[in-house]
Amino acid sequence: QELEKLGLRDDVDLHVYEVPVEYQTVQRLIPALWKKHSPQLVVHVGVSGMATTVTLEKCGHNVGYKGLDNCRFCPGSQCCVEGGPECIDSVIDMDAVCARVSALGLDVTVTISQDAGRYLCDFTYYTSLYQSRGRSAFVHVPPLGKPYTAQQLGRALQAIIEEMLEVLEHSEDKINCQHEH
Repeated sequence: QELEKLGLRDDVDLHVYEVPVEYQTVQRLIPALWKKHSPQLVVHVGVSGMATTVTLEKCGHNVGYKGLDNCRFCPGSQCCVEGGPECIDSVIDMDAVCARVSALGLDVTVTISQDAGRYLCDFTYYTSLYQSRGRSAFVHVPPLGKPYTAQQLGRALQAIIEEMLEVLEHSEDKINCQHEH
C-alpha cells in the first residue's frame, strides 16, 4: 500500500494487488494477472513473522506444501505444478540487487534467501516463476514496526523494484546483443 502511494519511476506502469492466502486462489489469480497485464516483471511481497530484514528470495519451490491455507485447504499433491521442476530461479540477479540497494544507504537491511518457506509465499512465487519463465521476484518483509515503519518499507521496496528493473533491462540488453552477432 505504501509503495502504491510512492509509485515508481515515470516509465513504469505499477499495478498493485492483494493476493489472498489461499492455494486455489493463487493458482487461478497469478496466471490471470500475467495474461491480463503481460508485465515485464512481477514482484510479490509477503510478510514473514520471522523476518528481521527485507529479504530477496532467489527461487521458488514446487513441493512440500503441507500447511493449511486461510480456507483450511492444502493441495493433495502438496505441490504447485505437477511435473514442474523442483525449483525455479528468478532471472533477476538478487545478489546484484541486494548489493546495489545496500549501497544506497537506506535505513533498512536487505538480505538474500533461497527458501521462501513452503507456504503461500513460496507457493505464489513458484506459481509466478513457472508462469513467467523466471520473470518474477519475491520480497519478504518483517511485520510493520518490527523493526521498520511502513514508510521505510515502502521506500525500500521502491528502491528494490527500481534496481530489479535496472538489472533486468541490463541483462536483456546483453542477451539482445549476443543474438545480433
